Amino acid sequence: MRKVLLYNGGMKVAGKSGVGRAMEHQARALESAGIPYTFDPKEDYEVVHLNTVFPDSLWMSLKARMEGKRVVYYGHSTMEDFRNSFIGSNMAAGLFRRWIRRCYRSGDVVITPTPYSARLLQTYGINREIVPLSNGIDLAAYKKSEEGAERFRKAYCFTSTQKVVLGVGHYIERKGILDFVEMARKYPQYEFIWFGSTPSALIPSRIRKAVRTQLPNLQFPGFISKEELMDAYSGSDLFFFPTWEETEGIVMLEAMAMQTPVLVRDIPVYEGWLEHGSTVYKGKRREDFEQLLPAILEKQLPDLTQEALAEKASLSTTHMSNIETGNSKLSLPTIVSLANALSVSVDEFLCDSVIHSKDIFSQEIQDLVSDCDEYEIRMIADFVRAAKETIRKNAKLKE
Repeated sequence: MRKVLLYNGGMKVAGKSGVGRAMEHQARALESAGIPYTFDPKEDYEVVHLNTVFPDSLWMSLKARMEGKRVVYYGHSTMEDFRNSFIGSNMAAGLFRRWIRRCYRSGDVVITPTPYSARLLQTYGINREIVPLSNGIDLAAYKKSEEGAERFRKAYCFTSTQKVVLGVGHYIERKGILDFVEMARKYPQYEFIWFGSTPSALIPSRIRKAVRTQLPNLQFPGFISKEELMDAYSGSDLFFFPTWEETEGIVMLEAMAMQTPVLVRDIPVYEGWLEHGSTVYKGKRREDFEQLLPAILEKQLPDLTQEALAEKASLSTTHMSNIETGNSKLSLPTIVSLANALSVSVDEFLCDSVIHSKDIFSQEIQDLVSDCDEYEIRMIADFVRAAKETIRKNAKLKE
């Protein structure tokens, strides 16, 4: 079996970011799959995994290629998420794009967390296979803990009845930190706490000013360990992630795994896999957050967590977790309970293919046009008719 080198050069800088978290998850994935790996480049290995775009990582990639070894480059960074980050990042964005293209080209394959980031990288002229593959979360390691919640609230002087809004990320504008501060100012009845850090020399003045905002319900304690952050997820009532640009957002995955309700900005990276009102709540503008945030905290909107679904379906959280991970088989009564909890029919709940679900999608089409006027219906009918002809024509070509 091939041994993998998880190259950790640059982790003194990147270790406190999502890249560092992603590398931790890669190590766990290799362990789970029984694949041997090392962090020491002096050991023998056949494949090297690179997560950063620092000069030493590019050198390691070129060295491995010269020695006939395979290189997997993780595309965590894009020009788009480099902008609005550090002092001078907007001016240097074009140069950064050319640099990361050079880095990614040195690999045999590029793995990037989402289809969205893959589409971005495909426009860079990298000329390598680009594979969208989530950083993923080890669900077994991320479990909500009452003890952890108590430790967190005690450490930061929150009472058991106070509602706490959690934010995580670098002190950069792209992460939405300005909206986070304004929400704290808007809602003094809630507690807001943001964990993260950035070297002060790199922080733009307006972000430095925001972090120094003096509000009785706002804290910026700095960077904390993974274990402390898991306590924070457990003890918070809402994870608020108003980021403007991401390749995925691993802290959001962690919050969801920890059963913390999530409010995110509605940005392209989350299209197609995070559904508003189903898995998370989304808002585009500050005005949306002003409406959604208190509604979530005051239980005016449904709780979307696995824990809430389990309670609604009269299942234990352990059983619900085992169902989600495929470790428990679904009985008919359980299927009915889950369908009722989700307010859908059993047919809709089990629907997983177009072929076996004509009635479901026919009803969905009726619902979509129910509020259309005559002009809109006529236009939609023309589109559907053209799509139908194209689909059938393509089907005949494949025969």
